[in-house]
Amino acid sequence: MALEDKYIGIIVAVCSAAAMGSSFIFTKKGLIQAATYSREGAASDEHTYFKSPLWWFGMTLMIVGEILNFVGYAFAPPILITPLGALSVIIGAILASFFLNEKLGHLGRVGCALCLLGSLVIVLHAPPDRDVKTVDEILHFVLQPGFMLYSFVVFVFSMVMIFAVVPKYGRANPLVYISICSLVGSVSVMAVKGLGVAVKLTFSGNNQFTRPATYVFAILVGVCGVTQTNYLNKALDTFSTNVINPMYYVGFSTATIVASIILFQGINTDDPANTISLLAGFITTFLGVHLLELSRTPGSSRGEEGYMRANGDDVVGMETIFEPEQDGDDFEHVDERTHLHRSGSNSPIGVSDGHGSRTRTPQQV
Repeated sequence: MALEDKYIGIIVAVCSAAAMGSSFIFTKKGLIQAATYSREGAASDEHTYFKSPLWWFGMTLMIVGEILNFVGYAFAPPILITPLGALSVIIGAILASFFLNEKLGHLGRVGCALCLLGSLVIVLHAPPDRDVKTVDEILHFVLQPGFMLYSFVVFVFSMVMIFAVVPKYGRANPLVYISICSLVGSVSVMAVKGLGVAVKLTFSGNNQFTRPATYVFAILVGVCGVTQTNYLNKALDTFSTNVINPMYYVGFSTATIVASIILFQGINTDDPANTISLLAGFITTFLGVHLLELSRTPGSSRGEEGYMRANGDDVVGMETIFEPEQDGDDFEHVDERTHLHRSGSNSPIGVSDGHGSRTRTPQQV
């Protein structure tokens, strides 16, 4: 007996999550490797990561994951496929403990369990996909005022962020890059859904490549995909994967679910219990991702985990939470939120504790 489309989509989405979770780790390692080729600034600014085999391997895994996502969206609704991306966060957390020395503690294991539980609830209660006969039906939904307004807001927001906010605050707050990736990605998912339906119908004997809508979706996928990948690389190059991976999952999933509800004008179910169960699954999964983010701590070698990167004699840091090491009686055993600034290798680094500032050398940090 043939599998239902819904379950084909689930199997493909799980494989996609495995590829995507692995891609974050190898892409990050490649960006670290590429920093050795960069004379000044970040590897993502000078595009020196093109010289890194690890970066290419990570990007290959990401492309494979996106292709599998593309296939998954053709068989199942975005409201089911997107939340299953939580599995990529779990895989990324496990691999980061081996390759990036980012430890996963008790909270992390609880977070993994919550992610799996939430994903299971979503799978069991996700509604079936809409029965679409032609790609023009998807285009009809896209051209409705609600989704056109959403797309316009995403476009204006992205332009403001790219040209006004990124140059000033891109390296100070990961939300700057993540917000662009998430919102642009939500539009790309809707375009992928349209293109995936076109390919699926074509293989079933109903050629959709004679319709202009297919090419409109293909162009949207290309433009949004390039933008999304560019700013995701910048985020990974600047911040630790234990910051980017969970934040990107929550932001991207939330934006995609909202875009899907706007596009299809609701959830394809009349059962209130299913709707409540879906919401419970989303909340459980998001809580699991949040616990994963809280639990993962940097290893001893901060230079490789993205908390600090060395370019020549410069030390580049970013905002993070850490527990200072004991050095005689000079330091208290308290957690501090620090912001490390670029400085010379022997220059002190200012540490803000909310009341004043201290000075430490990079060796003390």
